[in-house]
Amino acid sequence: MTTPKPNLQNFRFDLPIQIRWNDLDPLGHVNNALFITYFEFGRSHYMLKASKIWDWTKNMFLVGHVQATFYKELTMLHTEPRVLVRTHSFGTKSFVLEYAVCSGSKDEPILHSSGKTTQIMFDTKSRSTIEIPQWLREEINSFEDKK
Repeated sequence: MTTPKPNLQNFRFDLPIQIRWNDLDPLGHVNNALFITYFEFGRSHYMLKASKIWDWTKNMFLVGHVQATFYKELTMLHTEPRVLVRTHSFGTKSFVLEYAVCSGSKDEPILHSSGKTTQIMFDTKSRSTIEIPQWLREEINSFEDKK
């Protein structure tokens, strides 16, 4: 099964990532497991940028699913590594974020990996899932310029 590559023009948010020496495996490229960490790093900053109300001490979600596809190795020699994040879709209690890890110029990016995660809204007091607040839908849709 072939996963279609994401259209990088659809992403409004990107964040530089720093490749550390200990991110590399014996072959000299970033270990595949680190891409999930890059997704997480991007996700945490994306939520703060996409929503002015979002507060990590009050709002929470659980990651219910992670999917990653790898296209090209990422090494210390690649310039301008970054993670791109966008909201792909909303459900009632969950939403899907899409990611791309790229390097090189924004005009001619090199796609190294893409993926998706499903976030399930969670109330930490009742320890149960909750519906996505309307304010969060509105803020993310506004940030993503979706009507």
